[in-house]
Amino acid sequence: MLQVAVVGSGPSGVYTAQSLVQQDRVPGVRVDVIDRLPCPYGLVRYGVAPDHEKIKSLQGNLRTVLEHDRVRFLGGIEIGPGGFPAARLLDFYHAVVYCVGAAADRKLGVPGEDLPGSHSATEFVSWYSAHPDAAADGFVRGVESAVVIGVGNVAVDVARMLARGVAELRPTDIPQAALGVLAESRVREVHMVGRRGPSQARFTTKELRELGSLPDTDVIVDPEELALDPAYADPSGLPAAGRRNIEVMRGWAERPARHLPRSIRLRFFLRPVAVAEAAGRVGGVRFERTLPDGLGGVRGSGRYEDIAGQLVLRSVGYRGVPIEGLPFDPGLGTVPHGAGRVLRAGVASPGEYVAGWIKRGPTGVIGTNRPCAKETVLSLLDDAPALVQRGVPEDPLPALRDAGLHPVEWQGWLAIERAEAALGISLGRGPVKIPDWPGLLAAARDAER
Repeated sequence: MLQVAVVGSGPSGVYTAQSLVQQDRVPGVRVDVIDRLPCPYGLVRYGVAPDHEKIKSLQGNLRTVLEHDRVRFLGGIEIGPGGFPAARLLDFYHAVVYCVGAAADRKLGVPGEDLPGSHSATEFVSWYSAHPDAAADGFVRGVESAVVIGVGNVAVDVARMLARGVAELRPTDIPQAALGVLAESRVREVHMVGRRGPSQARFTTKELRELGSLPDTDVIVDPEELALDPAYADPSGLPAAGRRNIEVMRGWAERPARHLPRSIRLRFFLRPVAVAEAAGRVGGVRFERTLPDGLGGVRGSGRYEDIAGQLVLRSVGYRGVPIEGLPFDPGLGTVPHGAGRVLRAGVASPGEYVAGWIKRGPTGVIGTNRPCAKETVLSLLDDAPALVQRGVPEDPLPALRDAGLHPVEWQGWLAIERAEAALGISLGRGPVKIPDWPGLLAAARDAER
């Protein structure tokens, strides 16, 4: 029987498990999905904004896989520094597939970036998504103007959450503390800024249009700034999504100002060069005006503009981080691989595989993980006849416990769900996420009583 460990319970990990148990080339494959958090689903639970119920409903599909009779969820297991060594997993499993995502944020690399009030967008997302590692930061306290640097879907998410009213957030699973802080928010202006033009923005049209549907919030776009983009006048050469985005922004640029209580300003062709300080914390951002270079990029113009703000959120991409014991390409931020097989000095390492962002980099949408996982699983199945020759425990779980691990199993996760439902009832809301390690682990332990 082929025993496989999948490290990571986000979409890439769950799709890997699904591909393994649904194939018929190697019968009876058993998969343990291991996660350092006591909760499954990865970024679907901790990266999707609470007001995006349709995307969050994907948890139901992932749940079906994790409840398969040959798939087992083992949460609360740290793999790597301070936890269980990655190399030791091969003592318990014929193969290990690492699906750990890209955990590090890219930095701006400008002076003042580390001032209080300057954060990565991921930190803000983790806070309002109740990630147990999130800093207990008020973020928006004392903020009237926020600057979001980046023009992808994450940037749109955080801009939308900054402008959302508490009435729209209360029915979601946002943690109570974050809801309370956002209820007191005085943010009236959000600037979302990109260094290139509107035709090169990375957001989807659906996400973009949502900004225009926010109550009491105007979306403002400068037509002169849009016109700097050569594709703005004639978007016919753009992909369909780019054309749709241009038309949405054109509509906003051409309508009269509405003078609503809040505004989101979309800015383009501005490159951050410094985060300004005011009274010991963020006071705004200095940008250099950029211009198209005719080659698809931009060049500096030598002209500068300051945008005031008491909160700066950077959303300029992610990078993979090294996994202890595995090779790593620091330039790409990925583990070297061949069709998912981990490569050591160019040679496939028996029993070690990767899928998801740590394999291909932080690209694509949730669905992109399906073909990525399938490719890796096909490689693993090709190798299976040799892999099963190595002796491993018939059931890895007792051996893992003997090694000092105390995993949160599926019943523990169900107990967390019940506790979150009960918390919501006590607050007069639907299920509300538990935002801290002690609360999650205490809820999980209820399943053992």
